[in-house]
Amino acid sequence: MSNLKNVKTIFHREFKSYFDSPVAYVFLVAFLVLVGFLTFGVTMYYERRQANLTPFFFWHPWVYLLLVPAATMGAWAEERRTGTIELLLTLPVTLAEALVGKFLAAWAFIGIALGLTFPVVLTTGWLGQPDWGAVFCGYLGSLLLSGACVATGVFASALSRSQVIGFVIALAICLFMLIIGFDPVINAVAGWGVPSSVVNAVASCSLMQHFDSMRRGVIDFYDIAYYIGVMVFMLAAAHVVTDNRKAS
Repeated sequence: MSNLKNVKTIFHREFKSYFDSPVAYVFLVAFLVLVGFLTFGVTMYYERRQANLTPFFFWHPWVYLLLVPAATMGAWAEERRTGTIELLLTLPVTLAEALVGKFLAAWAFIGIALGLTFPVVLTTGWLGQPDWGAVFCGYLGSLLLSGACVATGVFASALSRSQVIGFVIALAICLFMLIIGFDPVINAVAGWGVPSSVVNAVASCSLMQHFDSMRRGVIDFYDIAYYIGVMVFMLAAAHVVTDNRKAS
C-alpha cells in the first residue's frame, strides 16, 4: 500500500509540474494543430468522403516522434541539472517508485493530448457511421504507442543532465524503432544474407508494425504485450542507469 502511495505522490508532483508553466499548454496546442493539419490538410480527410479514422491514426506515431521526446526530456535531466535528484532519492521513496510515478505522469499528460482530439471523432460520427470498434482499437493502440515512446523518453532523459541530449537520444531511439519494420529496412537486412528468422524478429520489434493492425481495428494481445514489454524494458534500463549514476 505504501508503494502505491509513494507512486501516487510522485505522480501528482510530476503531473502538476507540467501545468506550472505555459509549456504544457503550448505542447497541447502544438499536438492538436499538428494532428489536425496532417489529418485534414495532408491526408485530405474530408475529400475522402469516408467515415474512417485510419488516416487520422496514421500520423500519430510521427507526431509522437517529435513531441513525446520534448515532453519527457526533462524527466531526469532537469532533476540532475538542478541537483534535486539527490533530494528526491533521500526521501522515503524507492528509485523504482520515482521512475513509475514520473512515467505515469508523462503518459497521463500525453493521454490528455490524445483525448483532446475527440472533436475529430464527433465530426466523423456526425458525418457518417464509423466502425466504433475500430475507433476504440485505434485510440487504444495510440495510447499504448505513446506509452512506449514516453518510457523511451524517460530512459533517454536518465542518460544525461542535458535536456537537449535527452531529446536527441529519445528521438533517435523512437525513430529507429519505428522504421525497422519498413520494407526498405527489412530488404536491406535480408540483403546481408541474414536468415529469414532474424529478419522477421527484427521486423517484429517495430513500433509501427504493432500499431498498424490496431489502427485498422484489430486487437491482438501479442501487440498489447509488446508495448507493455517495451515500457517495462525501458523503465528497467532507466532504473539501471540512474542507480549506477547514484552509486558513482
